[in-house]
Amino acid sequence: MARKSKSPLDMSSLILSKKSTLSYIREKTNSLTQLKDIVRQTCPDLPEDVWHIANFNKNKLVIEVNSSVWSQRLQFERTKISQKLFEVTQGQFNQIDIKVSPYRNNATKPIQTASLSQSTSIPKKTADDLRDIAKKAPKSLKEKLEKLASHAKD
Repeated sequence: MARKSKSPLDMSSLILSKKSTLSYIREKTNSLTQLKDIVRQTCPDLPEDVWHIANFNKNKLVIEVNSSVWSQRLQFERTKISQKLFEVTQGQFNQIDIKVSPYRNNATKPIQTASLSQSTSIPKKTADDLRDIAKKAPKSLKEKLEKLASHAKD
């Protein structure tokens, strides 16, 4: 039985080969970097945290933005970005799709509405003012004002 060679293999051959997954990842990463640079150069006033390249496939580039305001800004520069993309990628990308995704990076918690029983009570003076207004108000409004005034501090 032949002994196995103990000499190390050159792993860069995996990256350089066209068939490997690492080569595909390297190509995609380089492409994303180029595409980001093109958008940054075209729209230098666009903050980094409001947009990102969501995907690219076939001949389309998908850019996601946090709000419609930034989407409109990219729409104005769409033709410039498309022309630069076409030049840099030798015609590989010629369409841009801009999507608004407002909750993509939203780290804030949703606003919780407090019920009236959980909220703090209103001052006594405010309750008295509400009762005075309720005396002259129509019946339906009068009931609502009195109910609101009943939440006054004792």
